[in-house]
Order: sequence, then C-alpha cells, then structure tokens
Amino acid sequence: MSQRKMLQLSTGAPFLLLLGFGGLVLGEISNDFSQCLDFFYKKTPPKGISAAGYQPICQRYENQYHFASLYHRQHRAPLYSAYLLRIADGKRPRTSWKYEPQLVFSRASSEMTPFPTTVDQNVIESQAVVEDYKNSNYTKGHLSPSLHMKTKEDRKSTFTLTNIVPQRAGSNSGPWNDLENEVLRKFKAYCNGKMYVITGAMPYKSAPRWIKNRVSVPEYMWSAYCCPSYSTSLPESVKPFFPTYAAVGRNDLNSGEEIVPVNVNASASVRGYDVGRMSLETLEGILVERLAMPINLFHEQCQ
Repeated sequence: MSQRKMLQLSTGAPFLLLLGFGGLVLGEISNDFSQCLDFFYKKTPPKGISAAGYQPICQRYENQYHFASLYHRQHRAPLYSAYLLRIADGKRPRTSWKYEPQLVFSRASSEMTPFPTTVDQNVIESQAVVEDYKNSNYTKGHLSPSLHMKTKEDRKSTFTLTNIVPQRAGSNSGPWNDLENEVLRKFKAYCNGKMYVITGAMPYKSAPRWIKNRVSVPEYMWSAYCCPSYSTSLPESVKPFFPTYAAVGRNDLNSGEEIVPVNVNASASVRGYDVGRMSLETLEGILVERLAMPINLFHEQCQ
C-alpha cells in the first residue's frame, strides 16, 4: 500500500491538496484564529501582520485547543505562538513529535498527528519534518513552551513542529530557558488572573538563513506578555514589569549588539546568547523595523 493511501485511510476523509495561503480552505484551517481567540488578550490577535504566506493554526490535540500559531508556509516555521500561561501539573511528559495534517490536505484530520516511521512526501513539502533538524547544529526551539502549559495534554501539544524554530543550544538551554522560568515566577507571584503570552522568531534583516535549504533560522527570539490583572502592592523593582513585559534573545553569536548587547562575563557555553529585557513598546519598535510591518501585539497595549 502506498504512503499516500495509508495517510488517506488514517484520516478517514477524501483529500484535496492545499493550494497555499488564500486558496481553498476547509475544515479547521482558515484565514483567521476564529476558533481559538481565547489565547489572545481581548480575543484580538496581533495587528499589522501581512497575511501573505502566513497560515493561522489553532493548535488542536486530543480534541481540544491548546494554543495558537501563525505559521509561514515557505519558511516552514512559525512567526509566533500565542498561549495562556498556566502552572504545569507534574513533570515534562515524554511524547513524539507531531505535524499538522491540514497543511498537507485540506480535508485531513483537524488534530496534530505524530510523524509516522515513513513520512509522506506531501508532508515533507508542506512543512518542517524531524529530519530537517538532524545534524543541523540547531535544537528544536519551542515558542509555546511545555514549561508554561498545565495538563499532560497541554504539554504534549507543544511538541509539534509548527510550534518550533531552529534555536541554538546555548540559547535554548541557557538564557532563553532562564527567561521562561523568570516569566513563570512573575506569573506565580504577581499576576492575579490570566497571563497572555506571545513568543516569536525574528528573521535576519538581510538574506534569510536556512537549515537544509528548507527551514528558516531566526536571528533572534522574542517574547512578550500581558497580565491585565495583577497585585496592587507590587515592589518598586517589579512595577516596570506590569501589565506588560518583553524580551529579545540572541540566536547567533555573530550578530551585532545594537538590539541585545553581549555580556562578556557570561560563561563560555552561553556567551553571546544573551537576552535583553525591555518594554512592550521597545519590542514592537524592533519588530516594526525588522519585519517592515506596523505590528501591535496586544489590544490597546494590554491597558
């Protein structure tokens, strides 16, 4: 039996090959996030991002939505993932890597699916696959991190390559991991309600960089949160971090220091992968300049 026939039988529905963003779209794939707006503050996704080439994905696993991603088909990587930060139940689960069937065929399953042993060529052409990351000198960098998700199903859902960008190990397990833990601590200590987080990737300003001529490599990682309800007795040192906060992390040792300076006193394993903390407005200014789009991440700046 052919690989395609097996894929068809596994979804239990006829298939229609997607023609690209803006083409015929059926099922859960659509041109907006209408099925998962709860992951955005005031149910409003970031504004100002051109739709060309991007595919909104409501990330669905075990028949539930867990977060949202804006995926770039040609880059085979997300621009950002948006989620509600919650305290995790238990340890990080063991799980397999997954792909998005609806990026392949419009009538395919509406849920992310574990990669089979032999991957269909249509899957390979439509999105990143595990083989792209092998021997690439890049780790699989989560935009919506397992650390910030609550249930076992929530955490497993983050292990889909539509939520992943190529990230250097020195960043992923170093300063960027420190940032994720720092945001979690602030949420636990001071946020009284929901914390909306958007984490993304920033491409190189000049020519794109790729792994295996397939997956776009970001020069920087970035993240911002919105906590509209927070403690009324914040320490003075914490007040600048509410209701919004943002950061940019280096993903290239050779990048200039105009966005994030290098701490020369950092240990050799993480030196050059620094994370710069900043206001939401500063991050948006950087994204506007780098992406050439009038980006606004949170409705009315989370006020």
